[in-house]
Amino acid sequence: MNWPATERHCLSPAPGGLALVQELLNTAPAGRPGPADLPDLLGDGALGAAQEWADLAVRGWAGETGRPDVHLVLTEEDLPKLRCLRDQVRRALAAGGGGGGDAVRFTSAPVVVGLAGDGTLTVEPEGAGARWLASAALAEGLLAQASGVWRRLKICRNPSCAAAFYDRSRNNSGVWHSVRGCGNAAHLRACRERRRVRA
Repeated sequence: MNWPATERHCLSPAPGGLALVQELLNTAPAGRPGPADLPDLLGDGALGAAQEWADLAVRGWAGETGRPDVHLVLTEEDLPKLRCLRDQVRRALAAGGGGGGDAVRFTSAPVVVGLAGDGTLTVEPEGAGARWLASAALAEGLLAQASGVWRRLKICRNPSCAAAFYDRSRNNSGVWHSVRGCGNAAHLRACRERRRVRA
């Protein structure tokens, strides 16, 4: 289990390093009230769960990108920073990356761009704790934008779900992480509303 936050939604991870961004987004709480709720893996007082999540997610990222595993040590001070980063990435995805409008300054983080002996460029995260995770997530987002796959990382349109999913549809038209679950619920609500309006 390399992507525990994404797997708890029964989703497939995004390809390559973009899975780390999806994984960060899926640490958010989700679900309707009741026993099926998914807790916030980065919530206040959840340092143990956050550290366990980070260990697995970073190991998954290292495996997907061919980099060495990095052991991060998170602190209580890192949790609000990671939640802020998560919320900012969510807003960026919701904005669609179209530019224009009011510019909002989001989190920034340092990266090292290196030139390998074979002429390839690499982007390596810098920092420790939340700073390293921000650096890695933003670097993967930048690489995904450059390769044209950033637009396929989406947030489920069902507000009580809001899972981050990678849209594998041919025309990039997916809006729910699960057509059977969240999609059916939305269609039922719309059908009931149309009946109510007609009545």
